[in-house]
Amino acid sequence: MAFTIINSIASWILKKRIHQIDLFRKFPNEVQQELLFNLIQANSQTVLGKKYDFSSIKNYQTFASRVPLYTYEEFEPYIERSRRGENNVLWHEPIKWFAKSSGTTNAKSKFIPVSNDALENCHYKAAKDLLCLYLNNNEDSQLFTGKSLRLGGSKQLYEDNNTIFGDLSAILIDNLPFWAEFSSTPSNKTSLMNEWESKMKAIVKETKNENVTSLVGVPSWMLVLLHRIVQDSGYDNLLELWPNAEVYFHGGVSFEPYREQYNKLFPKADFKYYETYNASEGFFAIQDQSDSNELLLMLDYGIFYEFIPMSNFGTLNQRVIPLSEVQLGVNYAMVITTNAGLLRYIIGDTVRFTSLLPYRLKITGRTKHHINVFGEELMIENTDRALAMTCSKFNAAVAEYTVGPIFMDGKEKGAHEWLVEFTKAPEDVQAFAKALDINLQSLNSDYEAKRANNMTLNPLVFHEAPIGLFHDWLKKNDKLGGQHKIPRLSNDRKLLEELLVQ
Repeated sequence: MAFTIINSIASWILKKRIHQIDLFRKFPNEVQQELLFNLIQANSQTVLGKKYDFSSIKNYQTFASRVPLYTYEEFEPYIERSRRGENNVLWHEPIKWFAKSSGTTNAKSKFIPVSNDALENCHYKAAKDLLCLYLNNNEDSQLFTGKSLRLGGSKQLYEDNNTIFGDLSAILIDNLPFWAEFSSTPSNKTSLMNEWESKMKAIVKETKNENVTSLVGVPSWMLVLLHRIVQDSGYDNLLELWPNAEVYFHGGVSFEPYREQYNKLFPKADFKYYETYNASEGFFAIQDQSDSNELLLMLDYGIFYEFIPMSNFGTLNQRVIPLSEVQLGVNYAMVITTNAGLLRYIIGDTVRFTSLLPYRLKITGRTKHHINVFGEELMIENTDRALAMTCSKFNAAVAEYTVGPIFMDGKEKGAHEWLVEFTKAPEDVQAFAKALDINLQSLNSDYEAKRANNMTLNPLVFHEAPIGLFHDWLKKNDKLGGQHKIPRLSNDRKLLEELLVQ
């Protein structure tokens, strides 16, 4: 009875936010313009604000012409000044927290500023909005009658020059109000454990006897944990262990290669999957419809958005446009100005808009993680979908994969080389590879044109990876844990060759 009352009260409180969300759905560009000027005015006396004379900026055009685009490497000197304890560099209030990210294959760590404003009005606000949107779409939800199984990063927090750095998930957990732990599992202590294998064992022990109603985490890592829980419990699926489980909130990597495996773990027609789009730099978008995995761009989290068409990204003809000028079906690199002090920062993600009123999008990949060696413009969106289609046909399941180019050599044509680790391998791997190639052509016309009659590209080269190969590579590079991901696509062969000889 008590849990039912708590569920009703929590649902009522969270759903009150829906009216504010409707406001930026209806007036998106006005909300973004007001947000930009608030950011500019608030930071007019910071180091960067003075450098670009924020106090005299009166419109977006002046902002865009006066302030250059920044990559992390270009912005790093300002971040380092802030990390050393200097105030008023990036943001008008002191920044205590920095989310540490190793990026992809680069061993150099990135330190992304996380202000108090970003914590409260972006990351935590987004977590509440995720629940708000879900509850608004599912009136009969019993979400708060049980606990949420969360799986975050495994890094500890470290203090340096009176600032603190670590995984974003660790920062978020460390700053949660004390009562939030009561609705989550595992405990904060277990969630923040540093050693991944020990942490997994502890989570299995803590969660198998809980009434789990929802799950939150990156699909690839969550799948590893869930298979261990199934193995430990002896059940055939997780609904036998957690009969009240109703939704999995996921993000970080594409869900498509893992969907069938999750359907088998939660074999219930009305089990829900809700996608999120968040990163150390901010929380950007949330799935707002139960029957569609399009993501609603959240426009009042203290983040101003700009976009660069990928067709001219990195060229002399590169164009940067505001949200009001985006078009449907175009791949864009995303640029953000945030309430943590990031300024016209190229985050490295690529997106494609599926709706303009409201603004909804899908994540298509990374600016550095696509293959365009031969003009094929192959995106992660293409490879994830092609793999899912092929796995469905061959009753197979994929754990991890990566793809790199085989460069032309003399008269030899190029190709793509795939390394795929299965959790359930197809009976005929070569037939699987041939079907995968065909599916890629059906999804990407540029790849299809280059493959036509082997004009530029030969058929893809396919390797089945030994079980545990990607896990061992991550462990070797100290990347085990919730927020680290295997780079899917690359324009060079560095990662592929590391893995092939491992």
